[in-house]
Amino acid sequence: MTAALAPYASDPAASRGRRHAEQPTPHRSEFQRDRDRIVHCTAFRRLVYKTQVFLNHEGDLFRTRLTHSIEVAQLGRSIARPLGLAEDLVEAIALAHDLGHTPFGHAGQDALNDCMAPHGGFEHNLQSLRVVDQLEERYPRFDGLNLTFETREGILKHCSRTNAQKLEQDEPGGVGQRFLDRTQPSLEAQLCNLADEIAYNAHDIDDGVRSGLITLEQLEQVPLFDGYRRQALAADPPLAGRRLLYESIRLMLSAQVHDVIDATTQALRACGVDSADAVRRSAPLVCFGEPMRERSSVLKTFLLRNLYRHPQVMHMTGQARTVVRELFEAYAADPQELPAAYAARTDTTRAIADYIAGMTDRFAAREHERLTGRRLLPA
Repeated sequence: MTAALAPYASDPAASRGRRHAEQPTPHRSEFQRDRDRIVHCTAFRRLVYKTQVFLNHEGDLFRTRLTHSIEVAQLGRSIARPLGLAEDLVEAIALAHDLGHTPFGHAGQDALNDCMAPHGGFEHNLQSLRVVDQLEERYPRFDGLNLTFETREGILKHCSRTNAQKLEQDEPGGVGQRFLDRTQPSLEAQLCNLADEIAYNAHDIDDGVRSGLITLEQLEQVPLFDGYRRQALAADPPLAGRRLLYESIRLMLSAQVHDVIDATTQALRACGVDSADAVRRSAPLVCFGEPMRERSSVLKTFLLRNLYRHPQVMHMTGQARTVVRELFEAYAADPQELPAAYAARTDTTRAIADYIAGMTDRFAAREHERLTGRRLLPA
């Protein structure tokens, strides 16, 4: 059963609509339609072979962009319901937020941004919007998925002022406006941002231990994790190894979910917002309580130092950056190596960026080997 919407939630019946008008459907809300379009699109399927921290060839059980997006959606819905927010909108944003991510995680994004620096740069959030607005080709009367304003707004988590100005020129009063007038997105969008952080911190602990790059003993240095490890042991002293890890993460996730619900409820009461429009004029409202925020920050610092900057991870991400850079250089030198639809576009550099950003890890590795004759990563 879906809970009743709070007055400050995004109501699908009051959506700001789609860029191309469509008739409503009798059995699905506008946000349900968005979610369904995202699940069935090509870019969503590609996420299964796009990675988070560990590259696709390094193991079958490490998180991918697809599993990460599903975990964000699950956490988001768990928080949205008790707050009276629009669960379907939260799910749609969560499932779409990484559609524009490059192969090889942030390494690929950084390399592609460097290549595109003379041509406007590359932002993966903006690329996710390009995917749903322009690059998907599923419908006869428009490009993209023609999602609602509210879903598109949530997808565009970050945006440079320069790109926001370009968006505003193309769509006055649209999804770029809030980056110019410094207003907030919907509560559902704010929630997805925080659910994203909660999800990747938890699963990076799991993947980091599974990989052997970090240990449970090291994690005893992290108050947020260690408190729940101790709690798990107190409840079931024989716990050890992977079962102890899973139970500690489960307790940590549950505590963070409850903390966000409680802290956000207090913030909403203190602010007194009574509509979705009032939310946009307010300060950010979806939040951790201060103690949880501080402990979460310590965990992020630990993961940065011990996992993301681990020599093994740095080596593989260095190889990945080379693959993306050399792919870009090869296509720029001979655009006819691109598929015909991309080669025919007048903005060649943006076409190259769109094509590379859409690649999976393994396709990018194979294509790099085809174009350069060198194998830097297993395909």
